[in-house]
Amino acid sequence: MLLKDARDYQILFLSTFLGLGIFTRDWTLRVDIVLVAIATCVAAQLLATKIFEHTYRFSSIKSSLITSLSLCLLLRTEHYSTMALAASLAIFSKFIFRVESKHFFNPANFGIISVLTLTQDAWVSPGQWGDDWWYALLFLGCGGMVLLRVGRLDTALSFLVSYAGMEAMRTVYLGWTWDVYTHRLMSGSLLLFALFMITDPRSAPNALVGRLIWGVAIAFLTFILRNYFFVAPAVFWALFALSPLTILLDFLWKSPQFAWLNPMKPSIEPTL
Repeated sequence: MLLKDARDYQILFLSTFLGLGIFTRDWTLRVDIVLVAIATCVAAQLLATKIFEHTYRFSSIKSSLITSLSLCLLLRTEHYSTMALAASLAIFSKFIFRVESKHFFNPANFGIISVLTLTQDAWVSPGQWGDDWWYALLFLGCGGMVLLRVGRLDTALSFLVSYAGMEAMRTVYLGWTWDVYTHRLMSGSLLLFALFMITDPRSAPNALVGRLIWGVAIAFLTFILRNYFFVAPAVFWALFALSPLTILLDFLWKSPQFAWLNPMKPSIEPTL
């Protein structure tokens, strides 16, 4: 295989999705905002490693690039300062909110929720990808490839199957047609979230049982927030609210922490 580190595939796929979004969805996403996100994430990563006395590794820059691309795909703002704030808080959350050397907030999700709460000029548009079937196939194919390499397909499936089941029961109860059901599930943003955000192996529960419980819990809270409180970015709020649950799940079901494979060495090393 050409690429040995799963993060290389994540960077490649997320960059591709960003390009597709710009050129096929006619987004008003500015290139300068994208550059601010990338530059801020990388700078914050380097600064945080110095402040918190972590050894610098090239591989940690890959993680910061993944965070910046996730922010660009999901977060919208017209101001440099808002994107820079989201990027900075996303990176520093990995160093601050830690238990036993493991961060429990997904960095991009933390940055998104932070600026949604602290500013008035940030928003998330869950329907920005539309519901074209070829987007869904592309996301499923690319996301599945990454998840098979890191062994976290179970997390995505527990979330998607649970959420799809609850939406199916609601569709039957309300007497809606199945095209409504399909429309609600074919959101590109929902698939991006399920395949690339809640499956982050460094912040998700370590044990299989914990990940399955966590995925179902996020699906349930997303369903409630979306259908009964009409919260548009419900998946992001659900993940943020339930992220601390990983501490309890890791305590109840012991399992080794995930570590990325460093392609430059034959061993496994913990990274940020």
